[in-house]
Formats: sequence, structure tokens, C-alpha cells
Amino acid sequence: MRMTIESDPSYPAHWEADVVLRDGGTARIRPITTEDAGRLVSFYEQVSDESKYYRFFAPYPRLSDRDVHRFTHHDYVDRVGLAATVGEEFIGTVRYDRIGPDGRPASAPADEAEVAFLVQDAHQGRGVASALLEHIGAVARERGIRRFAAEVLPANTKMIKVFTDVGYEQKRSFEDGSVHLTLDLEPTAESLAVQRAREQRAEARSVQRLLAPGSVAVVGVSRSGAGVGAAALRNLRDSGFHGHLYAVNEAVTRDLLDGVRAYRSVEAIGAPVDLAVIAVPADRVPDAVAACGEHGVQGLVVLSAGYGDSGPAGLARQRELLRQVRSYGMRLIGPNAYGVINTAPEVELNASLTPAPMPVRGRTGLFTQSGAIGIALLSALLRRGEGLSSFVSAGNRADVSGNDILQYWYEDEATDVALMYLETLGNPRKFTRLARRTAAVKPVVVAKGGRHTPAGHVVPDTRLSEDTVSALLRQAGVIRVDTVTELVDVGLLLASQPLPAGPRIAILGNSESLGVLTYDACLTRGLRPLPPLDLTTAASPADFRTALAAALASDDCDAVVVTAIPWVSEHALADDLADALREAVAETPGKPVAVVHVELAELVQALSATRGPAAETPDRPAADSPWTPAAHAAGATAAPVRIPSYPAAERAVKAVAEAVRYGQWRRALADAGQVPEYEDIDEAGAATQLAGLLADVDGEAVLTLGDWDARELLARYGIRVLPTLPAPSADAAVRAAEVLGYPVALKTTASHLRHRADLGGVRLDLTNEAELRRSYEELTDALGKPAELQPVVQAMVPRGVDTVIRSVIDPAAGAVLSFGLAGVASELLGDTAHRLVPATDRDAAALVRSIRAAPLLFGWRGSDPVDTPALEEVLLRLSRLVDDHPEVIGVSLEPVVVAVEGISVLSATVRIAHPPARGDLGPRTLPSY
Repeated sequence: MRMTIESDPSYPAHWEADVVLRDGGTARIRPITTEDAGRLVSFYEQVSDESKYYRFFAPYPRLSDRDVHRFTHHDYVDRVGLAATVGEEFIGTVRYDRIGPDGRPASAPADEAEVAFLVQDAHQGRGVASALLEHIGAVARERGIRRFAAEVLPANTKMIKVFTDVGYEQKRSFEDGSVHLTLDLEPTAESLAVQRAREQRAEARSVQRLLAPGSVAVVGVSRSGAGVGAAALRNLRDSGFHGHLYAVNEAVTRDLLDGVRAYRSVEAIGAPVDLAVIAVPADRVPDAVAACGEHGVQGLVVLSAGYGDSGPAGLARQRELLRQVRSYGMRLIGPNAYGVINTAPEVELNASLTPAPMPVRGRTGLFTQSGAIGIALLSALLRRGEGLSSFVSAGNRADVSGNDILQYWYEDEATDVALMYLETLGNPRKFTRLARRTAAVKPVVVAKGGRHTPAGHVVPDTRLSEDTVSALLRQAGVIRVDTVTELVDVGLLLASQPLPAGPRIAILGNSESLGVLTYDACLTRGLRPLPPLDLTTAASPADFRTALAAALASDDCDAVVVTAIPWVSEHALADDLADALREAVAETPGKPVAVVHVELAELVQALSATRGPAAETPDRPAADSPWTPAAHAAGATAAPVRIPSYPAAERAVKAVAEAVRYGQWRRALADAGQVPEYEDIDEAGAATQLAGLLADVDGEAVLTLGDWDARELLARYGIRVLPTLPAPSADAAVRAAEVLGYPVALKTTASHLRHRADLGGVRLDLTNEAELRRSYEELTDALGKPAELQPVVQAMVPRGVDTVIRSVIDPAAGAVLSFGLAGVASELLGDTAHRLVPATDRDAAALVRSIRAAPLLFGWRGSDPVDTPALEEVLLRLSRLVDDHPEVIGVSLEPVVVAVEGISVLSATVRIAHPPARGDLGPRTLPSY
């Protein structure tokens, strides 16, 4: 059943949401409508007598017609009911009724509601009630309800736990034989943490069910052995999959296909199927999905193409596919997927088109959206001796995305490094949040291909540039690289080496020229290389070992790059050099080592071989400890020493530089900073002002505030904007100057001249009436009539550095705070830094210092340093304003003059709009289709 706004204009379609439950399955949450009477009765009949007693405090075997009418007729304001559904069936319900102080039904402005749940017994324990509480709470807040009241029998411990575990501020009392609970619905840090922890566990579990199934069916296996389905079946069979494997072909006439038990349909299998790999033409996929759903399959990998990758009609087909899959509570990888691999020894799953041999067991996780890139990355890692923990190639990623895989890798003890090739970020705000949390415990390396959205990928529009997105990813600890080659290069170093403690790099080798190239590459990457140590071309493997051991033992370096060229002598073999280097590392572990080689292909294989001496490799530590790849899940164990090698100095140094930067970010996590509290902020006053300004604004319209309203709003957060007075004539300009006091500035505010001092639209330091009148005449003669120029007069402020502070709400990334110097040069060079809101004090300090022109703020060429603490305070206050009030969708402070002492905001533009109903801070939900 799909209610629409057309069939019922009052129906709140934006409350519909798909959610992942605790066990990894999915359900749909939607408002209950008048058409749900039959579903409600059927649902109630399947609930046990005990659950009915807990709901109604008395035996209640069946719902009366009056009950059914009351529970299905809502005004979606004072009375709301939501249902969790799988397919067409209800599995849980929740409703609230607004009440007044006397406990009787009421309307606004009453801000309390009575809430009650009922969950089908077969679905209790799946987190249905917790998900319903999140969503009904968001609905209530949207309708002006601030508190929930609930009466629960003391024996109903499960429901009491749902309320007490949610993280809201609450009161509990025992009255008349029942537990009375009152929940404050204002989100708290604890409630948000609870919500996100539940989201992580549920989404990780849903991926785990896809990667570690107990049984797999391949649907669409040809009898001839040709085609995609037959290839997927062979790969599953040859990988040594530990579960049950089935082949499905509707025309099969024998018991076995390729040695695997075959059936004409999924229903005929007669045993549970956890994962189905679908490889039939697109027009036959719906029937296959329906068969899988009816059989209770938990997840699908759809290899079939012909969806979003094939134009608008295919995109519509893809949306319908996802709708159908979710109606059965399943998760979907694909369509147009390449498949999944899990090398865990207890699973050994190769449900992909990658032929045998399956990648070896390793500690690197790999996610790609592109099958072709996935093939290239798998081949590159295999050639360089790196194994995998898991691999997912999601194709059009209609459902399972990189966000889901990050949720899984975060707690996966088998994965130490996360490598991701992404064509789109989907939900950048959520991705950044998840990546930041994951990067705190293991590296996340991302190569993002394509600056435009490929066919088949439905993502929110973004107004942010690629540079801005990259900066925000780096702020979250993501290692952003530009190519798939760099993805492999950096991943190899992080998977096999500890993080460097700093940027000091020792360089040693048997080629002076290669050492100099490495030295130059280090300087280019911002590292601090030591003078290269030339061992000469006569150096033996023993000489390399001695030199490397000395460098590793030295307190003067944090990492070592070894350079090697072929010997003239035939006696020095690659294996000997590899053994020598590994022995040195095994004797003195703790610093990363990378090797640059020229025409020594055998050395690559020798260094990556899993033989030779072993080094002690500890477990993954806490986020504020130095990171080292974990070789096993428990205890320090002896792991073969592997050293990454590179055919060019620039590639090796790039990998080391990224490891250095990531190590610095990890260490900075120990003091992530705080979002400061300012006692003079008037949050309530700002909320009231915004509500009044938006009272007459319709729908999604955007209102740009007038100067007076903008100054008043900013002043509530301690940001004082210097007043300006209009000057429609020379006489008016003189009167304005007399009010403000000389000296003054005269400037135009016409949109084509605003903030363009280079076009002559500004006159400064006017000390008397004569200068002001002369400047006014020059301005209007040169640029146009006063009505066109819209001149204003403003008091002069102390000289300083002109800067620009902005904040914008991006549809995909959320609130972003930006900073740069004012002027054309900064705009042309893109010299602007960005941070996500809310910004901490450390974020603000880093923001000011991260632009290339930052030296101008700190006494460049003998000038006086300006008041950067005051600048940082304005940044933090603006961040608080935007974070506290989602109605504020854009603020531009330009220019902000930072003097030696103090700061002056000369102009401000503020745009506001009604906030979106849901966001990343709202209840957890899967992306909509």
C-alpha cells in the first residue's frame, strides 16, 4: 500500500522511511491511514495475549470496530500512528495522542503526548520498538510536542527498557500499580550517541549477513556453463565456500550443474537460503526477487545490468527493484554489481565474477562502485603480494553503499585498512561522520573518480567544489588520493608498516641520483628529509642491512626510504637484498620502511613474500595510541615482515607523506577541542526572531534578510556588524557622516559592485564634508546614478587584514564553515579553507592557519600580527548560530577586518528558510528511492 499526497493531501509522505533493524533486516515505517483497517486487525490477531495485556492493562482478545476506527483515523497533528511493515504486513505500531495538563485530549499549544507501542511477538528483539520511538519522537517534535508520557506495567520490562535506553532526559515514578515515564524529546548528546550506536550495529550486521552467509543460491545458471551466472557459480564452488551452495535454473533437467545441486526455482530448494546471487536479464529480475523474498532470503547480489546504467527508463526500473527488495526486508548489493568476496577461513566466499584463485587472506578491505576498477585493484594488490579481508563491488549501489561497508569495517577485527574507490559520495555528511569514527581506529583511504554523477547513481545535489569536499574528507581523517594507483600505493604501506611518529625521513641506497630524487620528492610533499646516505653502487645486501638498522635505531628520523638500482655484479640477488632489509626491520621494528627500486621486479616479489624473519606486531590500540597493523585478533604475534616497494621515488614518498599526515591527525584526536559555550548568546531570542521572520514564507522559499534584521540576528550571537546609513544623495551622505562621525567610508552596495573595491566602488578615510562630496561626485560620474549604485556611508575602522567568513548549508554535506582573505586574488586561487559545523576551538584555529595566505595574519615581512583570537571567536560564534538554528541556510560576513587589536564586521548577508523535516540528526533511515 502506497498512500500519496494526491489521494490524501494531509498525508505526511516525508514521514515514510526504510530502516535497518537490529538483526540486519529492514522494515518500512510509515503513517497509519484509513486504508489500514484490515492490516491492523490481522496484525492484532497475531499478537500474543500477554503482549495485548501489557498494551491495554487488561485482557483484550480483539479490537472492536470503534478501536479500529480510532487507531486508523488520525489528523497527523494531535493524533498520529506509525506502523513498521514488512511487505504489506504490520510488525509493530506506535501512536501518540496530545494531552493537556489534566491528561485529557488537547491541541496546541499543549506540548505533551501519551505514547504507546505494540510489536508482534515474532518480531520482538529486532529493535522494532526502538526504531519506532526514534521516528515518532521526530514526528512529535515537528508537531510542537516536547514530552512523551507513558504508562507501563512493571512486568513489561522490555518496553521499560526501550524507554530508558533511548538516551532522552526522563522521569520515572510508580503510580497506581504502573510505571509512569516522562521523556523530554529534546535530543541530547546521549540520545544521539545511542541512536548512532544502534545505527552502526544494525547496518554492520546487515553487511555481515551478506558477507558471511550460511547458504548461497545462484539464480540464472545456464545449463551450457556459459554466462555470468555460471561463472559466479564456479567461483563460489572453487573458492571452497564453507556453506551450502545451490544452482537455480527454471529449465534444469538434472540434479547437478557444474557439480552443484540444481533446482528449478528458489522455492524448490527446501532449505534456508541466506544470500542469492541473481544473474538473469533485467526483465526477469522482479520474478527472481519475489521468489527470494517469499523464501525468506536475507540479501541479494544482483549482477544483472540494464538499470540506472541504461538511462531514465533503467533508473525507474532500479527504483522499483529497490522498493521490491525492501518490501521483503532484504538488503541489496547492485544492480550491475561485480560481487562480493570474504576471505575469512570459516567462510571463503567468492560471490563475484573474479575467477580463481581467490585473493589470499589479508587485512585490507576493498570497496568499489565500478566493476572494472575493482578488477584493476584486485589485480594490482595480487601482483604486489597484498591480501584482502573482504571485497565489495556495489555497481549502481541502489541500496548497500560505502557508508554501510564503513559501518561493517569499523568493528571488523579482520580489517586493518579500508580502501575505497568511490564515484559518488551519496550522503557526504553521513560518510564524513562514519569515516571520521572509522579513521580513529584504522586508516580509510579514498580515491574518488569522476567529478559528475554517473548514470545509475541517485545522490543529493551538492554546491560544494571538489576541493571543498576533499578538505572536508581530510578534516574527517580520510586519506584522499587522486588515482587508483595511489590508492594501492598508500594502502600497501599502511597495511604493512607502522605509522611514522613525525615527518623526518632518512634516505639511503646505492644510487646518489635516486637518493636526490627522493630527497626532492620529500620536500615537495612537505616532509623533512635528512641528507641521503649514498652506499655507492658497490654496496652489498649486508651494507644495506647495516645502514637500515642504524637508521631505524636513530632518534633523528621517523621513517626510512631505501633506494636500490641493479648491481653490475651477478652475485647480488634480489632475494638476498630482501632478506637483508627484512632482517633489519625485524631487529628494530617501530618505524615504516618503503623501498624505491629501478628495474628490480624480482625485489618486489621478494619483499612481499610471506617468508623470512618476523616482527612483533601488537593489536590495534586505542584511538589515541600509535597505530600498527594488527596481524591477528588477539595478542602480539609473530608476523612475516613485508616491506612495500615502488618503481618511482614520487610514489613511495607520496605514500609515506599520507601516512605522516594521517599519523598527525590521529595524534590530534587526543585533544579534538571543544565547541565553546558563550554566556551572552541569546538562543531563545534568535529562535523567536527566526520564527517571526519565516511566518509568511511559503514552502521552500528562501528569504534574504534586510540589513537591520541580519544585524539583530547576528548580534544575538555576539557578532556585531558595523551599521551603514543609506546615501541616495550627496546631502544624505553628509548627514549620515555627521551621525556616524568622521572619518567615514563611502561605498556602493549594488550587486555588481558589492565587495569589488578593485572597480572603484569604495572611497576610504574621508575626513570632512568637502572630501565626502567630492568622492560622491567622482563615484556617480564614473559608475552611474545613485539609484543604480545604492551608496552607503559607514564609519572607518582600524586598518587590518580584510577577510571573508561564510557558512552555507549544502544539501548533501550539511553546514560548512569557510574562511579566506578578501579580494580577487584569493577567489582566483581558490584560497579558502573549510570545516564542518559545529566547529571546535581547534577547528577554528586550524581554519585560520590552513589557507596559503595565512602568513599575512601572523606578521609577514615585518608587519604586525593581527588579532587572530578575535577572528577565531567570530568563526565559533557563527558556527554556533548555524548549528543551533537550521533555518539559517547561508551567512556571508564580508569583509571582516582583523586589526592588530579587535575585529570589525563591515557587512553581512543572511539567508533563511524553513528547515528540512529530516536530516543527519533525525531518526536513522536508509536513503530513499
